[in-house]
Amino acid sequence: MNTFVQAIDRFRFSKLSGEGASVGVAVLAVCALVAGAGLLFDAYDWRQAALYVTGGALGVVLYHAAFGFTSAWRVFLTDGRGAGLRAQMLMLAVASVLFLPALAEGSLFGRSIVGAVAPLSVSLLVGAFIFGIGMQLGGACASGTLFTAGGGNSRMWITLAAFIAGSVIATLHVPWWFAQPGFSSYSLLIHFGLGRALLVQSLAFAAVIGLTILIERRRHGRLVQAEKTGTGGWARIIRGPWPLLWGAVGLAVLNFTTLGVAGHPWGITYGFTLWGAKMATLMGVDLSSWTFWTWGYHKNALASSVLANSTSVMNFGILLGALLGAGLAGRFAPAPPWRLPWRSVLAAVIGGLLMGYGARLAFGCNIGAFFGGIASASLHGWVWFVMALAGTVLGTVLRPFFGLDGFTRQSRR
Repeated sequence: MNTFVQAIDRFRFSKLSGEGASVGVAVLAVCALVAGAGLLFDAYDWRQAALYVTGGALGVVLYHAAFGFTSAWRVFLTDGRGAGLRAQMLMLAVASVLFLPALAEGSLFGRSIVGAVAPLSVSLLVGAFIFGIGMQLGGACASGTLFTAGGGNSRMWITLAAFIAGSVIATLHVPWWFAQPGFSSYSLLIHFGLGRALLVQSLAFAAVIGLTILIERRRHGRLVQAEKTGTGGWARIIRGPWPLLWGAVGLAVLNFTTLGVAGHPWGITYGFTLWGAKMATLMGVDLSSWTFWTWGYHKNALASSVLANSTSVMNFGILLGALLGAGLAGRFAPAPPWRLPWRSVLAAVIGGLLMGYGARLAFGCNIGAFFGGIASASLHGWVWFVMALAGTVLGTVLRPFFGLDGFTRQSRR
């Protein structure tokens, strides 16, 4: 193990001005991104290559802005601080302004596009609630799991493995869940038109922002100011950390880019499901008898390479983008996973399983259902938000049983 740690340390051989940067790690990530984009361009087309690079950009933004959903929701519930939630509402507002006119038109840059619109069903309610519990135990949401794992967090690799397993297990039960009672999808854009849909969305964002401000001022007497860390100028752009505002706008613009290139909003968890199915097949599991994998899209995805799937390719890009961000920040220093407390590892496994299972039931995660759904003016995105927030309450209550922070004033990601 000492040899491995020494090898990692050798990546950190060079310095940029000011704080240290793991230049070797950053160069490795850049080379992998460039080489991967070239291979995808040759094997498929420019769109797959562009989605891979977009994923890389998302990884950098997520890492440098530390833009998480898990800790932001928990901090609001436990301490009444709402900066993270307000940043999420800003992200959704910017995305809505970009998405809705394009979705109303039905195309973007000459490509047909569709929004993330899903039914209002029992599976949505249960899946989002389970996901909310899971992300508090696992320590991150879907995007958080990817960027922290890519940035060298050993515990998140455990969460990711369990996330993948939970996603595959869910595909065995999804047909039953989808057969349960529910209502058809409801799009504000279709029912209200572009102008009114934007107005309704804006009022909802303002209501959430206003509520967080009211609660924060009651708890603290004022809005809590974020501590200023790091340097300024180009050094901060390269090494981070970035303000949440930068992260919110960056994620909204990159999701819009994904919409134009892929024809649909950014998603994450289907890539996990596909990875898990591929691994299960290699281990001799016959998925052909599972109803989910007989449906056209899923059947074709399973028969094709993981590099042919847009979500999968973007996930690989996010991992490498986060690695690049960690290298530039000089914070890539993975700890041996066997040094982690066993209760924390157990929470990571349980949390990952719950998130994987819940995301499949709920038509996505904090990205595909919450971010993409609300940006597409789909009512299911708002329902997902409410139910996942309810699950977050229970998950936060359960965290102390695993040696993690719960309803206290001290919170971690």
